[in-house]
Amino acid sequence: MITFIGEYTCKVDAKGRIMLPSAFKKQMPAGTEERFVIKPDVYEACLIMYPIQEWERLNRIIRRNTNPFNKEHERFLRLYNEGKAELVLDASSRLLIPKRLLDYAQAKKEVLLTGRDGKIDVWSPSLYRKFREGVTELESLTERILGGEINDIDEE
Repeated sequence: MITFIGEYTCKVDAKGRIMLPSAFKKQMPAGTEERFVIKPDVYEACLIMYPIQEWERLNRIIRRNTNPFNKEHERFLRLYNEGKAELVLDASSRLLIPKRLLDYAQAKKEVLLTGRDGKIDVWSPSLYRKFREGVTELESLTERILGGEINDIDEE
């Protein structure tokens, strides 16, 4: 899994293209396909951009845990996959984000890309500021989730 590190403000051109920061590109292992899947986030008014390999890994997990003949699972699959799009880096390291997705994220002239494990969040800078202002529960969440016994993870 790729770990993307950093936060970068990127201009959105008139066609809806953004430049993938060179730092993110350098963090991708050599030989990694320069394709992404982007979709609305499940919880926040932002977009999540997955390298294609991570998207495929995530889909294997989803397939293992869902049954397309179960009505509730099928509804989840429809809703989860709604609005997604495939993005391909052009020769100038730009990604064309569909207008409907930029509208969903309320992104106009700039986006803020924030790196995470396996994905990149795409935010409207103003919505991200509001999100960060509302994150006052980090201390209690950290204690509840990680404050107990920590199991070591074997390195691969």
